[in-house]
Amino acid sequence: MTASNIFVDSSGKLRSGWRATAFVVAFLFCAKVLEAIASVLISFAGQDRAVALSHGSWSYIIGALVLLGSATLVGWACGRIFEELPFRSLGWSPHAGWFKNLLVGSVIGAGSLLLAAGFTAITRGIRFSFDQAGAGNIGLTAIVSAIIFVIAASGEEALFRGYPLQTFTRARLAWVGILLTSMPFAAAHLYNPHANRSFTFINTAVAGVWLGAAYLRTRSLWFPIGLHWGWNWTQASLLGLPVSGIERIAPAPLLHAMNAGPDWLTGGAYGIEGGAACTVALAISTVIVWRTKFVSTAKTISETRNS
Repeated sequence: MTASNIFVDSSGKLRSGWRATAFVVAFLFCAKVLEAIASVLISFAGQDRAVALSHGSWSYIIGALVLLGSATLVGWACGRIFEELPFRSLGWSPHAGWFKNLLVGSVIGAGSLLLAAGFTAITRGIRFSFDQAGAGNIGLTAIVSAIIFVIAASGEEALFRGYPLQTFTRARLAWVGILLTSMPFAAAHLYNPHANRSFTFINTAVAGVWLGAAYLRTRSLWFPIGLHWGWNWTQASLLGLPVSGIERIAPAPLLHAMNAGPDWLTGGAYGIEGGAACTVALAISTVIVWRTKFVSTAKTISETRNS
């Protein structure tokens, strides 16, 4: 194999691995630029407002918008430059059945989290009681956290199930793409509070496979976004559990959770995503996601033979 064959295929197009690498480099640059722009705009709001925007719910929303904007912009540019693809190839187009896919994903995501929580409740590993914050506070938390989780899920899906996975899929290397996107997805969560280096990585990698399977099942991002936000919202806003070690997103959940252990099952301070109950629930849910008949497959540009 010549040096040129390492970089380009027989049709003269850059190979999928290099396309994905170019995406990562461009994404990191774009994210830094958008973060800098956001910081400048926040500074114009005045010191008090700047402090408020940099903490609490707004900080999550701003960070998620930077992630979403960077991944979408760079994904579109890479698809256009390297593969001559239109914007719709990113999986954002409102194709026939897209809203149903989002709803089905939301239900399956919520149900999967409830399954994991059920395992811990049966064994008395986590005990639940109603929160005393009041209906108004609980309702406000449910609405605000839903907005945050939808934006955050959209950003992460655009990054990990967006262009990198999709370009490998077009090269008929879909499961290689799932592996290569699930590992960074898992590694990114190791820096969260109370992360367990073993279960945190394993479960988040399995979640990457779960979400990747949802993309392959429908060839659009609506189904995995539904799974992602439905899981997180149910975890935090209904059951009062930490989301990947983070507790501040839902200050007044419907239920209050008390961890009684063992941590290998319940996830301890990191939350249910750090325990074996999560592993089992995700494994079961992945099979359901792959076999479900209730979602629609988007019409996509035919897969190429590029490698």
